[in-house]
Amino acid sequence: MNRTLADLSHADVLKAILDGIAAEGARARIVKVWHGADVANIGLSGAKLSGSGIGIGLQSKGTALIHKKGLPPLNNLELLSMAPNLTLESYRSLGRNAACYATGRSPHPVPMKIDNMARLRLIVHTMLLHHREVRQIDPDRGIEELEVTFQ
Repeated sequence: MNRTLADLSHADVLKAILDGIAAEGARARIVKVWHGADVANIGLSGAKLSGSGIGIGLQSKGTALIHKKGLPPLNNLELLSMAPNLTLESYRSLGRNAACYATGRSPHPVPMKIDNMARLRLIVHTMLLHHREVRQIDPDRGIEELEVTFQ
């Protein structure tokens, strides 16, 4: 289970986000949030650690968001909730937008495709991915900074 609901590898998704951030001239840190599986709290945790106050939350199923330090958990800046419909370009755009927020520039809309049947088709897969994330919660581990390399 190392792929999103859109059948994108987690490595490719992370690389697309990082490429988007780099395209706007910004840098990123990668952290693993062990104390929860909720994408809003993951993003907010990242934002609190970030020098810019901007963080991206990403779940294994592919749901992603941009959060800002100081906002309530469910008040994020952008939410890409339809994980089955997301493409690598969606994630690159999300990375670019996060970098724009971090540097005080205006973000651009993230292009989305629509598939209203995706939720029904992927409900079991969604639950399996979520179950795996919830099983990994370890409040004692807090947040761990990761060094990522791509092959």
